[in-house]
Amino acid sequence: MSRIGLKPVVIPQGVNTEIKPGKLTVSGPKGELEVVLPRLVEIRKTDDRLNINRKEETKTAKSLHGTLRSLVNNAVIGVSEGFEKVLDLVGIGYKAVVDEDHLVLNLGFTHPVKVKIPSQLNVAVEKNSIKISGIDKQQVGQFAASVRRVRPPEPYKGKGIRYRDERVRMKQGKAAKGASA
Repeated sequence: MSRIGLKPVVIPQGVNTEIKPGKLTVSGPKGELEVVLPRLVEIRKTDDRLNINRKEETKTAKSLHGTLRSLVNNAVIGVSEGFEKVLDLVGIGYKAVVDEDHLVLNLGFTHPVKVKIPSQLNVAVEKNSIKISGIDKQQVGQFAASVRRVRPPEPYKGKGIRYRDERVRMKQGKAAKGASA
């Protein structure tokens, strides 16, 4: 049973929701998002809350119940507050530059790496950090992961691209291991 699916989604002031067959449109000060509604789950609007209910008690409906509630909640938060991920560049000579619709990364490779920025996202570069923001949580996270994948942090010196709150587990290395024996 989904416990998350039982919680209603609270709609803050300034956010409008419109329920149509097969989709929910959420619009707010930051933009507009659509959530596709599976036919096994229904949404009811009461005052400033959205209640998500299952139409039938099948395994598929139960699995979609909590997932849909989270997707709707993320859409409501996205159009009202937005989402943001910050990546840090750790390494000598590592830098990033925004060039029109591309993020150009110099990460110690023989060539700069270009990553196309999706049109719905905003990317800002300050010194050694990349700030990715937008209204769609999934898209922000996906783009941040694709940028990180270019040069993930390595465990010996910690060089690479990492999330701001990420902890990299460091290994000792051969010289440190051999000296202690």
